Amino acid sequence: HTFKFVSHLKMLLSGYFVFVQEEPYVTLKKSDKALVGNDRFEGFCIDLLKELASILGFSYEIHLVPDGKYGFQDDKGQWNGMIKELMEHRADLAVAPLTITFMREKAIDFSKPFLNTGISILYRRPNSTNSGFFSFLNPMTPDIWVYILLAYLGVSCVLFVIARFSPYEWYDAHPCNPGSDVVENNFTLLNSFWFGVGSLMQQGSELMPKALSTRIIGGIWWFFTLIIISSYTANLAAFLTVERMDSPVDSADDLAKQTKIEYGVVKDGATMSFFKKSRVSTFEKMWAFMSSRQSTSFVKSIEDGIQRVLKSDYALLMESTTIEYVTRRNCNLTQVGGIIDSKGYGIGTPKGSPYRDKITIAILSILEDGRLHMLKEKWWSGSNCLEDERYETGPMGIQNLGGIFIVLASGLVLGSVFLFFYFYYSKVSEKTYIIIQNISISISNNCCSVT
Repeated sequence: HTFKFVSHLKMLLSGYFVFVQEEPYVTLKKSDKALVGNDRFEGFCIDLLKELASILGFSYEIHLVPDGKYGFQDDKGQWNGMIKELMEHRADLAVAPLTITFMREKAIDFSKPFLNTGISILYRRPNSTNSGFFSFLNPMTPDIWVYILLAYLGVSCVLFVIARFSPYEWYDAHPCNPGSDVVENNFTLLNSFWFGVGSLMQQGSELMPKALSTRIIGGIWWFFTLIIISSYTANLAAFLTVERMDSPVDSADDLAKQTKIEYGVVKDGATMSFFKKSRVSTFEKMWAFMSSRQSTSFVKSIEDGIQRVLKSDYALLMESTTIEYVTRRNCNLTQVGGIIDSKGYGIGTPKGSPYRDKITIAILSILEDGRLHMLKEKWWSGSNCLEDERYETGPMGIQNLGGIFIVLASGLVLGSVFLFFYFYYSKVSEKTYIIIQNISISISNNCCSVT
């Protein structure tokens, strides 16, 4: 027997062919040679057809669908695309990712499914959120940083006050002269703040509390800084080495609840029919949104939808098997959420065709011996962006830690300013002291001369 195979490719009536390649099911071969007939095409469906022909022993001729449609029934009950070709007996088989639906089953016959699929959401991969000049601050929220600063100021002030009141923090300034009334205290206000900074940076300081009260305060502060620094260090590694993806939508419910992100389906396809006939409140709401914006929500083909997802804030609802293939080839795309429904791709035949049962048996045969799985692996494998590469951790660059260098540079500059200030102040003080001393000597000499 000779079958006519309908491919999901467009043809103009003038004889000039304009192809919409839907990988990996049916596509044109890339060859320098002028190919004719069946040799022009390749893909998963072409290999599947070859397997069926090998088992059942038939030859076939590939033809093109004039309108390039799978098949959709309009409001008048008229079909287009592959379904129309089969109903009018212009084709014997339709081997394509043709979704088995209730309305299509009433118009034509289907074989057992050769692929299982479902509707999911294709969307742009969100940008990582950890890149930033001051991303080293990300491990803690801003209010935690404020609380740490307030705790540091509070502990330093309390330590200063307690050290002033405790007699054990005072010591003789002149140990060689025990009878002196001059005593000193190491915990001045400036030294108290320095003690807090040294503990917070896990570096310590030359100051050590002597009284029991100040030692308790110091010990509690050390424990506090130990927990804070340990938590910060653990979270810093996670924040700076692992990409955190924040997507604005995570499911169909998220799409239905918002209007900022536009979404849609391929026009006159099985996905469009699903939303049109669904009685689930979420899907009814989504269909009302899409049907009210038909000019912007619907796309002519899957390829047009993919390009729109890449170039604008748009989500495309389509079959999960195609999403799996697309996201393996384009690292900027991802599948959002799970599968909304469950359906299958089947081979279409005219109503009452004697070939349907034979095709079904052949499909079950290649399904059970693993050849169908091998065909899928052949056309779906070869990802350009593996999951391990997508989340691979690498060395941290200036875009991650640039802020800490700014802080360091600012500290150096500030220290230099204070150094200049103190140096200038000491020089002025020295000159002032010399001038006063010279004036005093001059006055003393004049007084001696008068005497």
